[in-house]
Amino acid sequence: MKRWYLYPFSIGYHVVTAVRNRMYDWGIFKSKKFKTPIINVGNLSVGGSGKSPMVMYLADLLSRHYRTGVLSRGYGRLTKGYGITNYDSNYKTVGDEAMQLFERYRNRFVIGVSEKRVPGAKKMIADMDLDVLVLDDAYQHRAIKPGFNILMTDYNDPYFKDFLLPAGDLRESRNGASRAQIIMVSKCPEDITEEKKQFYISRIRPQHNQKVFFSSIGYDENVYSKDKFLPDNNLGYYDILLVTGIANPKPLLKHLARFSQRVKHLKFKDHHNFTDQDVKNIVSEYKKLGEYKLILTTEKDYVRLKTFDYLRELVYYWPINVIIDRKEDFDNTILHYSDAKH
Repeated sequence: MKRWYLYPFSIGYHVVTAVRNRMYDWGIFKSKKFKTPIINVGNLSVGGSGKSPMVMYLADLLSRHYRTGVLSRGYGRLTKGYGITNYDSNYKTVGDEAMQLFERYRNRFVIGVSEKRVPGAKKMIADMDLDVLVLDDAYQHRAIKPGFNILMTDYNDPYFKDFLLPAGDLRESRNGASRAQIIMVSKCPEDITEEKKQFYISRIRPQHNQKVFFSSIGYDENVYSKDKFLPDNNLGYYDILLVTGIANPKPLLKHLARFSQRVKHLKFKDHHNFTDQDVKNIVSEYKKLGEYKLILTTEKDYVRLKTFDYLRELVYYWPINVIIDRKEDFDNTILHYSDAKH
């Protein structure tokens, strides 16, 4: 939703961000280059654009070939500084996204957090002897210069239709897309047509060195709790309390509607730090449901909710993965960049 009445303030915001980017482009502000391949996943807008599933996909792909690390800011954690996610970590010490990665992949690759990306990347690459590093959400963090940028843009709210903050949701102007080697249109419908793809490509107007890919969200065929799972086609037998603390729960709601119409949604802000009172309200709403009922949440929210003893046995989460059109071309592009640096 655009806020036209704030457009005059966007002009000032544009001046500030444009000058900052020029300072980096001209070398007045320094960007640190690394010999180790660094792939950054980011976007131009605030809010969810599918970065987390893409980071998962990249780390999974790269870790089959290289010693791989993922470095994020650790948004929402209660700690500061550099740290490596391990079996003693939780969402309060490393953030929910780092914890989600660790819960799914364990020791397949190294997961680090640091709000200061340059010293964090230096230490992580050296201490962990990494072959390649994936940066999560550092597109505007230009003090570090990735060798490869993947720009995510939501199919339902693409950057080329958006405006700068505060009138719109862009963190910087649309011209920032020129720094990307890949522009990924995320959260596409499964039945997207070639005509629609060409329309998006015509609006993106990629440069000769840029590739445009399209991806959709794929949901697991099961939902999972602490020690059980339930096939998705059984969800229709239950009253469902859906609890979300993500930027955009609409795709999840749409997918869930395929299986059940008996859904009560409790929506919290992105990265919400659930309190005891929140959990009491969740349990209260849960008790109002029918005889057959369950609490459903996202994989990212699950790492927070499961820390409450009286929710741990009740909550199921629904894992998601990114499904990439022209997957082989995408994979080869990523691996070719990483190979060329070794």
